[in-house]
Amino acid sequence: MGGKWKARIVWALTRNDVLRFAELRRACPPISDRMLSRELKELEGCGLVSRTSYASIPPRTDYALTARGRTLRPVMAAMADWGLEHRSVILDAMMAADMVSDNGS
Repeated sequence: MGGKWKARIVWALTRNDVLRFAELRRACPPISDRMLSRELKELEGCGLVSRTSYASIPPRTDYALTARGRTLRPVMAAMADWGLEHRSVILDAMMAADMVSDNGS
């Protein structure tokens, strides 16, 4: 689950049972197509994400969390809850840090 994008991809799939590639890209801006494809392949290789391709016109591919991937839902929800609970304190600290660096202190 390391890296910048994997947690965001898993979070998007946690909130939506199935997403197509373009929907995942919109859920994780500003990820590039290349990076999203690479991260999805790694998550699929770890057994966290499943990929289902449909032979239709136009071609369609769906991504979803596997049973193992769904075990991350409580972890992701706990992280989201923590972020919401501490959001104002974190934003205040970030603003104070920006003011310090802007003043040259």
